[in-house]
This record gives sequence, C-alpha cells and structure tokens, in this order.
Amino acid sequence: MNGKKGSMEINIPCATTKVMKQHDIEANGGQKSGKKGGEGGESFSFRAWMRRVWDFIKEDSNRVKFAFKVGLAVLLVSLLILFRAPYEVFGTNIIWSILTVAIMFEYTVGATFNRGFNRALGSLLAGILAIGVAQVALRSGRVAEPVIIGISIFIVGAVTSFMKLWPSLAPYEYGFRVILFTYCLIVVSGYRMSLGNPIRTAMDRLYSIAIGGFVAVFVNVLVFPIWAGEQLHKELVNNFNSVADSLEECVEKYLEDDGAEHPEFSKTVMDEFPDEPAYRKCRSTLNSSAKLESLAVSAKWEPPHGRFRHFFYPWSEYVKVAAVLRYCAYEVMALHGVLHSEIQAPYNLRITFQSEIKEATSQAAELVRSLGQDICNMKKSTRTSLLKKLHSSTEKLQRAIDIHSYLLTSSIDPPDSNNFSKPLPKLPQTLSSTFSDLPNQLQAVQLDSTTSLEKNQSTQQQTAEPYHELMRKQSRRLHYSWPPRQVDAFEDDGSAGSDFLPRMKALESTAALSLATFTSLLIEFVARLDHLVEAVDELSKLAKF
Repeated sequence: MNGKKGSMEINIPCATTKVMKQHDIEANGGQKSGKKGGEGGESFSFRAWMRRVWDFIKEDSNRVKFAFKVGLAVLLVSLLILFRAPYEVFGTNIIWSILTVAIMFEYTVGATFNRGFNRALGSLLAGILAIGVAQVALRSGRVAEPVIIGISIFIVGAVTSFMKLWPSLAPYEYGFRVILFTYCLIVVSGYRMSLGNPIRTAMDRLYSIAIGGFVAVFVNVLVFPIWAGEQLHKELVNNFNSVADSLEECVEKYLEDDGAEHPEFSKTVMDEFPDEPAYRKCRSTLNSSAKLESLAVSAKWEPPHGRFRHFFYPWSEYVKVAAVLRYCAYEVMALHGVLHSEIQAPYNLRITFQSEIKEATSQAAELVRSLGQDICNMKKSTRTSLLKKLHSSTEKLQRAIDIHSYLLTSSIDPPDSNNFSKPLPKLPQTLSSTFSDLPNQLQAVQLDSTTSLEKNQSTQQQTAEPYHELMRKQSRRLHYSWPPRQVDAFEDDGSAGSDFLPRMKALESTAALSLATFTSLLIEFVARLDHLVEAVDELSKLAKF
C-alpha cells in the first residue's frame, strides 16, 4: 500500500533484470548467487573463475610466456644458492642476484634492457661512491666514522630524490632509486657486518648484481622474446582498424535508428554500449597514448630484429602517427555523441541524405584501413585513387547539404500526418553527375517556398489542430528541445494560440540541425585524414618501407 486508500503497488521485474540474473547464473556455473550457510555473500564458482582466466590468456598469449620466463630466470639464479660450490664463493650476497632478476625482468626485451641499464649504472655509481665514502670514514676514526656515514646517507638520499623529479631526467628515475638503496645497503651493512671492510662487500654485491642482470637479459632475449617494437607495430595497426570500424558502425547506426527507442540521458552517459563493440575499441585508442609512448621508449633499446633490421629505427614516428590518428578518432567520438544525443533529427530527414553519407563514410573507412595495411605490411602503396574518390564523395555530400539546406530550417510546410513515416523526396539524380540545373532547382525551391508560405498564412487556423496532434506525438518520440518538454506543456502555459506554430517550428528546426552537425563532423573527419596520410608517408620514408 502507498498510504492512500485503494492504492496498491505492484513490482514487476523488467526483462533486463531477468536477463542479468540469468547471465549471473550462467557465469556461476549454473548456481544461483545468494546466502550460503546462513551467511551473506556470493558463492564462489571455480568454473567461472577458470573461464575468466582463460579469456585473459586468450587476449594475449605472451602473458603466459612472460610468466614462464620469469620463473625460469629466478630458478637459474636460485641454483647458485642450492649448489654448494657457488654459495661458498659468494655467500649470502648471491641473494642480490634473485632481487636483480625480480626487479629487472620486464615484459618486453627493450624494457628489460632499459631497466638493466639503469640498474647497472645506478649500482656502479652507488658502489664507487660507497667505497670512496667508506675509505674516508675509516681514516676519520671510530668516533667520526658513523657520523660521516650518516651525513653521506642524508645527502645521497636528498640529492637522488630531487634529481629524479627533474623533467629531463624522468626516464632515469629508476636509476636514481637504485643509487639510493644500493648505496645505503652497501655502506650500512659494510660498516656492521664486514668489520670495517666495505670494499669486499661492495665488490661481492656488484658481482651478484651482474650475474642476475646477465641471466635476466639472457632468458628474455633467447627464450620466447617479446619485442617492444613488434608490440608497438601491432598496436598502431589495430588502432587504424578500430577507428575505421567505429566510424562505419556509428554512421550505420545513425542512419538505421528511427528514434523509436530513446533512453534517458543519465543511462546514456553511464552505458557501456554493449551493442557497439567498435566504439569501445575506438575509446581504447584514445587512451593508448601512454602505452604507445612507453613502447616506443622501450623499442629504442632493442637491437635490430625481425622486420626491423636496421639501427636507429624511427620509433618516434610511430608515436607521431598515433597522435594524428587520435586527432581523427576525436571526430568519431563526436559523431558517437551526436548519435546518442538528446536532440535527434527526424528519421525521414536523415535518410534523405543516406546515400551521400554512406558513400563518404565507406570511402573514408577504406582509406584508413589502407593506411593501416601499408604500415602492417611495411609497404608504400599509391593512394591517389582513394583520395580522389574520398574527396569527390565528400564534395558531393557538401553540395547536397547546400542545395537542400531548406530542409534544415523551419520554413518548410509541416509534414502531412498521413505521410509522416515516408521519407522526404530523394535528392536529384543529377547530383551524382552534374550540377548544370542548379539555378533551376534553386528557383523552383524559392517558388515552392513562397507558395507554401502563402498557403500556410491562409489556412493556419484550419491546420493548427492536426499539426498540433502530429507534433505532440513527434515531440514525445524525438525530444526536440533540451531539456525535453512535452507538447502538453505548451497547453498548460496557454501558448496553443497564435505563437504555437512558430515555437514548435523552432524546436523542429533545432532538431533538424542535428543532421547538419553530424554531416559537418563527418566532413571534418575527412579533412583530418589528409594530415594522417602525410604522417604515414613520412613514416614510410624514414622507415624505408
């Protein structure tokens, strides 16, 4: 009961809730989640967990290879402790080999080389500095020795922490960290454990670090190597395909959507759009800048390998091409925003320019895929014909919008309620060939507009009621205004009189301008493709495709 006499509340679960519950039951291996044994919490399904692990492995099989290599490297350095002979030589300092492998071993070969360089240089500098400070402390006497060591630790810690924050030294941040903890461990442990002989402690630990670094590099390069250059190359090619797929998906959905189902704005913002997989890939392209830059930095440390067989390969150009591609992906995301916006153009108006929009979209997507294929195959192909077709289709779309711009304003007659579901007249056939009859078309449009205006002024009172009913249905379905206002609100305001039709026409014109926004974003995307073509040509020139 809701507190009112005779009222009753009935909760009927929606279909979405049922589907989500059924999905949860299937994910848990056919077991329903809920309380178990009288205690709250969801039941654990080993089968569902194994399925998630398997899906994670299928995304990138190199993850299993990386885990196997790390285990192998740690095992090899552990043998130095398990066997008596090497342990008698190095003693407990061999633990530093295991620490070095665990810290230095990275996912790609280039990242391992980069980390190894910082590790080796940092350990070497820390060892030299520790030996020098220890010698000065030993000659200062037993009283001044701990004071000198303590002051040196403070200075080294402050200087290295400050230097790693310097912008130009940010790539060597790990090296400064290595200097700090290696110096502190050598000086302090040498003072207490080696009876005042830090030189032997420093040398033993440097040897152990060198052994660990050698094992890490040896295993990472020779056992299932994962090259950062290959990862960067594949990632960039996938980004090209993602942008092309997302563009076609967005335009196709925009032209097919009749506006029958329009979700609330809050749901649109929080929705992950499960029916648009290409959109999620395009969104990941926009978030891949940090990953691509990291792969480019790691690839610079790798020796020539595979298809990249010459030194000083232009990996930085990959980052530049990716930046220009993201510049194009921004337009695709803007198109997606118009697709799910609150104000939508009528369906019959959208399909009027359907052929021109589809032609420009297909040509643009084909060009983007062609650029990605050239990078994938490392070959330079001629794209003159594709560019000409793309520019021709885009110019055709621009002229179509220019000629039929009167459809995007409120100066036309209200559509007939009996024929509202029918599309507007198709564009002239001569639009695809010549525009010689353009003045005649414009004169005919002007004549029709004048006749319609006179007819509208003479029969405004007679057609107000049918048009009012028509706009009531259309406003509820397409949300012409922001925030949405039902037509009934105009009745409540007492505005159903003489100014009702102009106000409704203004809302209708605003909705029609949504189509102009969509087409202008598509044309801007094509304009940005020229910069993308130039960037790919520069990459092919420097990389010697």
